[in-house]
Amino acid sequence: MQRRKLFAVALAGVLASGGMAACSESPNAANKDNAANGKAAGFLSIGMPNSTQTENNNPFIGSSSATNLGYRWMIYEPLGQWNNTKPDQPLKPWLASEIKWSADWKTVDLVIRDGATWSDGKPLTAEDVVFTHTMIRDSKDGALNSYAIPYDQITADGNKVKMTFKSSQFTTHHKVIGQTPIVPKHIWSTIADPATDTIKTPVGSGPFTLKTWAQTGIILEARESGYWQELPKVKELRYTSYSGNDTQLTALASGQSEWSFVFIPDYQQTFIAKDPTNHKIWAPGVLGIHGLYINTTKKPFDDPKLRQAMNMVINRTDIFTQAEAGYFHPEIKSVTGLPEGAGDAYIADEYKGKTFSVDVEGAKTLLAGAGYKLEGTVLKDKTGAPVTIKLTDPAPWSDYQTTLEIIKDNLSKIGIAAEVEKPNQNVWDTNVQKGDFGATMRWTNGGSTPFDIYQTVMDGDLLKPIGTAAQQGNFGRFESPEATAALKAYSNATDEATRKTALATLQKIFVEQAPMLPIGSDNVGAAYSTKKWVGWPSDADSYAPGQPTQAGALMVVLALKPAA
Repeated sequence: MQRRKLFAVALAGVLASGGMAACSESPNAANKDNAANGKAAGFLSIGMPNSTQTENNNPFIGSSSATNLGYRWMIYEPLGQWNNTKPDQPLKPWLASEIKWSADWKTVDLVIRDGATWSDGKPLTAEDVVFTHTMIRDSKDGALNSYAIPYDQITADGNKVKMTFKSSQFTTHHKVIGQTPIVPKHIWSTIADPATDTIKTPVGSGPFTLKTWAQTGIILEARESGYWQELPKVKELRYTSYSGNDTQLTALASGQSEWSFVFIPDYQQTFIAKDPTNHKIWAPGVLGIHGLYINTTKKPFDDPKLRQAMNMVINRTDIFTQAEAGYFHPEIKSVTGLPEGAGDAYIADEYKGKTFSVDVEGAKTLLAGAGYKLEGTVLKDKTGAPVTIKLTDPAPWSDYQTTLEIIKDNLSKIGIAAEVEKPNQNVWDTNVQKGDFGATMRWTNGGSTPFDIYQTVMDGDLLKPIGTAAQQGNFGRFESPEATAALKAYSNATDEATRKTALATLQKIFVEQAPMLPIGSDNVGAAYSTKKWVGWPSDADSYAPGQPTQAGALMVVLALKPAA
């Protein structure tokens, strides 16, 4: 799942793209006025620190504005809703009123909901569902099949849809049903290239339609009628992409922004204390992690021994306390990369109790035995060339930037000279997908088991040649037939013993070959205000993920009611 997206447009009180003063036409200007006057209003202001956006409403493109800001899920809907704060629970029927998987997870039978319509008034039918998944299955070079789903047959019979798969979907059923937007056949069948078209006027089945798109803000309005369930109390969603974590925090603290997923340093003082009654933070953990992906095609970083040595000198405690403010991405302690709590039950016997600790001398010994030479403060590879690496992440991601600076210092302890690059988010995203980077901090997908973590890092089915975009994983181009086979064995297993064996293999490869250096665990949290809207998810009622870019964010919006 696309989890982080913590990035930016507009300084607080300043327009996003051009630095011009906010005008009355800006949705943010209206937000500020209403916040100042304390008026109850029918809109909800949503912000993400994702920097300058380009108008793109294609729900299948990972770098589109609809994906970056999350509004694709307000326009387009999945067949079922997956609550990743409770990942082992069944999906909630949504566009499909019935969802039934076979015992081997190779077939799913769906009943498509009666009464669902597209925002242009045409009925949503089983043919639309068949068309969507067939389009994904048959897309050129798998461009739309970002989860590498092994589709087989997809057919309709009246209001029923049957999909069969070439292998078990035990680990991916939530992606097929809960993270795939359904699109209208009568629109998308006329699109020349669904993988690249920007979709200026989106037509979806959701309760909202696109009203206006501008760099100053994107406005969605609720449909007046025709939605298959009760219409939302929120009548307008106003999205703003702020220039970075700092400007997003300023907007949250002032009440200009009411909902975001953003790293907040010293959050008690900088956010909660600004309005103790209404300002809230909720950060539920999930089975996903953040770490340093290493481009394994670049020498000498194609050497597992070098990557192991790098892993041994990373100071994760410093990163947790200094970069993550002691709460946002809890420190990874297990050498398997599995997060504490959520991942404990999945740790292989071989690695139980084995945790990370900084070991500079051990790393030096490992490198010397592998043919590297430390000459003064410079590590030289087996050809005699100095070992250097470029670390990259967008400048607005302040926690990642601090993390990279700590890693840069850590690597210098073993003679690796690192340089930190700070491209904008779109350039970074494109470069990472195409393999044009040295190393980068990034998240993994998350799921109901550790499968998604290891798949994002090591799956050969997601492996793309350098220059070809890899949207959902294996950004470091790690090639391991053994890992790919173990992932298949895990997902296809029909008993826990087989899954345990496959998972142990995956963990051994992850530990010994270090394709990605795990740093912190993930959450799908939120910073929000209850001043105008109540009904948010919480520890007491975690009915949906709090992050506004998650598919389940629609469940949050539909649950909100006016305060007082």
